[in-house]
Amino acid sequence: MDGCKRLSASHPPPDTTQTMGHDHDYDCSFVTDVVTEGRVSTAEDVLDAHAKDEGPHEAHRPDVVVWPDSTREIAALLAEANDRTVPVTPWSGGTSIEGNPIPVAGGIVLNTSEFDEITVRHDDLQAVVGPGVVYDDLNAALASHNLRFAPGIAAGDIATIGGMIANNASGLNAVRYGVTGDHVLRLEVVLPDGRIIECGRDVPKSTAGYNLKDLFVGSEGTLGVITEATLSLEGIAQHRHAALVTFPSSVAASQAVSTIMASGLTPGALEFMDTQLVELLNDYNDDADFPAAPLLLIELHGNSGDLSTQMDRVRTICEDHDAIEWSEADTDDIETIWRARRDAYPAACEYYADQTVGVIGDVVVPISRYPDIVSRIETISDELELLTPCVGHAGDGNIHFLPVVDTDDPAAMDRVQELTDAIVSEALELGGTATGEHGIGIGKRKFMRQEHGDAVDVMSGIKDAIDPRGIMNPGKTLPNDD
Repeated sequence: MDGCKRLSASHPPPDTTQTMGHDHDYDCSFVTDVVTEGRVSTAEDVLDAHAKDEGPHEAHRPDVVVWPDSTREIAALLAEANDRTVPVTPWSGGTSIEGNPIPVAGGIVLNTSEFDEITVRHDDLQAVVGPGVVYDDLNAALASHNLRFAPGIAAGDIATIGGMIANNASGLNAVRYGVTGDHVLRLEVVLPDGRIIECGRDVPKSTAGYNLKDLFVGSEGTLGVITEATLSLEGIAQHRHAALVTFPSSVAASQAVSTIMASGLTPGALEFMDTQLVELLNDYNDDADFPAAPLLLIELHGNSGDLSTQMDRVRTICEDHDAIEWSEADTDDIETIWRARRDAYPAACEYYADQTVGVIGDVVVPISRYPDIVSRIETISDELELLTPCVGHAGDGNIHFLPVVDTDDPAAMDRVQELTDAIVSEALELGGTATGEHGIGIGKRKFMRQEHGDAVDVMSGIKDAIDPRGIMNPGKTLPNDD
């Protein structure tokens, strides 16, 4: 979920350090022959730091962590690991929540965080970046050119471009500007056998051959290591108008979303928060004084000074869906509102002294079915007696659910898992997907057959063709059908 800061910042997930392990101990002594001196570590604290991400999944230590200093060094390392069938797990920021970078089979963690170069090609509206570049740092470098990388993820102070590409991440602005993969023009990738390939070109479109770059976008490091990317950029909109709208029910708010998106308008952002989340947010953030009712945060972008006509259309739609209160925001208020919105996750974490968010749920449904998934989440939460505040990028059908429980209580965590499974199944039945932003990782592999059917066999065939020895981030994405 965009907006998910590191879980360890306030309420860490259950301690799993006592159960860390993996099935094999690998002889990784060869890494010192191919990686620059001083860039290899087997220190206990380093292994522990690379044993889990920010989600609730069991930690697994690698045998060694390496920080290669060049693409050529990564190629040499993978070639040697492939010859020895030693697992390699790419690691960029480690901020995911579905166990995507956890080295479940041990072996090597390949940390690309120091691949952080940025080259701005402002005349082409492009940037060439390394996988270790942090999202906010990229946009800071682009600001002087009046450009930005637009998917808009609220955890941008810690999320890296490599991780965003690996998970095809997105956030607040995806409804207008698309997800990460929509902006990837070219990738440099090291394959498991050490070959270095380039996928795509530094142009907006091409029909020359198979579109391999999109194969690696969202592959979660299971097919190779991304070492460089060319990204398309957006100009920064000169004008922004925003409104905060409250509704009598979550269903009424979500029905308004469907109508807004069907009207031909393309908001810069369209966010939903239910009453529970609003109340938690008001308690957490002194600057947040939202009405205690389901609400939409709507923002329009443009380069002409007059967005008022479009905003009038949005207001009419909301009033047709029984909106209770309409409040427009000026530029200063917009920033205050979005800062508050980004506190949604910590607000849920810190409301109770002895409870926190058990899981950060992430599903997407067709926009016409958004009211249905909102209603079903409420019903399932009530049945399981769970406080489950919800927030979502409603404009593209994405919703996040945040059950608040005592994470040290196994029975409570069992109910959280039951909730998650039920909601994901409902989303799939509504024609949606198990994940819109967080990826499959470990946590949602079991839903791949339900979502993709026999297409999973094609995915497995691709994996076997590119990584026949199965060294790249094993135990992720594809289901274990054994």
